[in-house]
Amino acid sequence: MVPFSFAGEELCFVDGRALFWPRENALLVADLHLEKASFFARFGQMLPPYDSRETLERVAGAIRTTGARRVFCLGDNFHDSDGALRLDSHAAGMLDALARATDWVWIAGNHDQGQVPAGTAAAELDVAGLILRHEALPGEIRPELSGHYHPKLRIAVRGRAISRPCAVASERKLVLPAFGALTGGMDAADPAIITALQPARSVDALLGVRGKLVQYPLWRAAA
Repeated sequence: MVPFSFAGEELCFVDGRALFWPRENALLVADLHLEKASFFARFGQMLPPYDSRETLERVAGAIRTTGARRVFCLGDNFHDSDGALRLDSHAAGMLDALARATDWVWIAGNHDQGQVPAGTAAAELDVAGLILRHEALPGEIRPELSGHYHPKLRIAVRGRAISRPCAVASERKLVLPAFGALTGGMDAADPAIITALQPARSVDALLGVRGKLVQYPLWRAAA
């Protein structure tokens, strides 16, 4: 785990895609997009049908690593409104076991319109002064954790192009990387992300590399 501070809270990156919040003993993940492969299969685009199992195994691993007793999923939990109904018995059993073992909360995202199969649902939450929602609200001045944009840092290192999931942070807003096995990504410096994190004096990409926090500047306000 890679610790860092945000809005007066101590957080940790877990396996590069999740956050652990020690004070709340909570794991935070965004954009699981469960059953994405089965959604595309209905339209003739065949993908390996094990994305939900892989994603839930990642969640289970992060819970084991952190000992988290609470899990907050920050929206776009299933890829579509019927996704929960398409879970195979193995994935459904995994999800049920995880939701029984933790206080599991689904925050609604733009892909989420159906009923949740386990745990509890919320539009957004205020947890100990941090706002948990799916999509960053421009103009929000309260500390906020969100997902939605699937940010990835794209850089050139020694002539090679490298792309890695990352978080994007301003002083009081933090966008998590997508956690799901079949999720793509948006350039962390995309204007849509920079705009979503306003008001801000600066916006940086954050990621854990070899146990250390790496911070890349993406935007600075004009002096």
